Amino acid sequence: MTTYLESFQRTLQGEVLQKRDFLEIGRQAGRFPAASRYEEAEAVAEINVWCSNDYLGMGQHPDVLSAMKEAVERFGAGAGGSRNIAGTNHYHVALERELAELHGKEDALLFTSGYTANDGSLTVLAGRPEDCIVFSDEKNHASIIDGLRHSGAEKKIFRHNDVAHLAELLAAAPADRPKMIVFESVYSMNGDVAPLAEFAALAKQYDAMTYVDEVHAVGMYGPEGAGIAAREGIADEFTVVMGTLAKGFGTTGGYIAGPAALIDAVRTHSRSFIFTTALPPAVAAGALAAVRHLRSSEREREILADNAQLLHKLLAERGIPFLSDESHIVSILVGDDALCKKVHELLLQRHGIYIQSINAPSVPFGQEILRTAPSAVHTGSDVQKMVEALDQIWLDLGLPRG
Repeated sequence: MTTYLESFQRTLQGEVLQKRDFLEIGRQAGRFPAASRYEEAEAVAEINVWCSNDYLGMGQHPDVLSAMKEAVERFGAGAGGSRNIAGTNHYHVALERELAELHGKEDALLFTSGYTANDGSLTVLAGRPEDCIVFSDEKNHASIIDGLRHSGAEKKIFRHNDVAHLAELLAAAPADRPKMIVFESVYSMNGDVAPLAEFAALAKQYDAMTYVDEVHAVGMYGPEGAGIAAREGIADEFTVVMGTLAKGFGTTGGYIAGPAALIDAVRTHSRSFIFTTALPPAVAAGALAAVRHLRSSEREREILADNAQLLHKLLAERGIPFLSDESHIVSILVGDDALCKKVHELLLQRHGIYIQSINAPSVPFGQEILRTAPSAVHTGSDVQKMVEALDQIWLDLGLPRG
């Protein structure tokens, strides 16, 4: 008799598996990007974090912390249930209204994570219309891929940010079938930006609905932090915008915003919304405080942009290769699994700098990167020191420059 474990192990034979090692850290409230590195529950060193998605430092902002503390005192720790059954709190409603207003949409809907927002929303939006064809960028996030798979809709994959290829696929599709174009504005591994205006024009030409994932853009770009589409002045040309509370807004959770009829359909039919406990009220309160602050403050966005531009400049001067200078996500190309991990280790051990190595399957084999993200709470001096440390390690290891 073959046991499950034996069968599982046989299946894995011959596969190249990358063991995931997690660095245990404790971000220091009020001092981020400083964090403590832990070993066996003991803090052993202070490090400077360069790979956090808390791009604007809102996870440490006094307004956010105060709002969360007040909400815990008023409402306790948890939501108490799903939104349908006992779990809808005043802060959920207020946050949805704020997000809808931020994006200039009729309505918004909260999810417990960005992943469940994409999965649950796309399952409904792509799956409910009969014979819908979805056109999806080849580098879309796993949550988008899963949502489209669960929808059962026919899917056409276009080459990454390739307007001509998308146009070709749209032109070949039957004119009478409903169509949806799905893409991200800022891509999380490359840091490049989609050609939003061109995609919007194609959507109008072929009468297609658009679904744009602005996870790595909300808070950081556009008027009031509404994202790349808002920065380009074309936010109203996209049907549904999806965002997160876990990056620029510093807390956790995901959301969509769009026409009331579509949002209501997702609210009614999405399993990942219906069958899960709601966000804790304190998290919603903190996110609401973050959104309101960033709608009225440009300071954090300006510092982030300055730090990203400085990092691009210094890396280019030293010939340290990186994938894109279009955003604050600066992915440094190593292109070798063992060397990428080695650079990560040397940065941590010699310089107290934490940049996580990104290896397969998160990126293809041979495209391993150090995914760097300067934040609004780094200083220009921090940027300079980080590049100097990288430059020395590049020299020590004899890594290629270009």
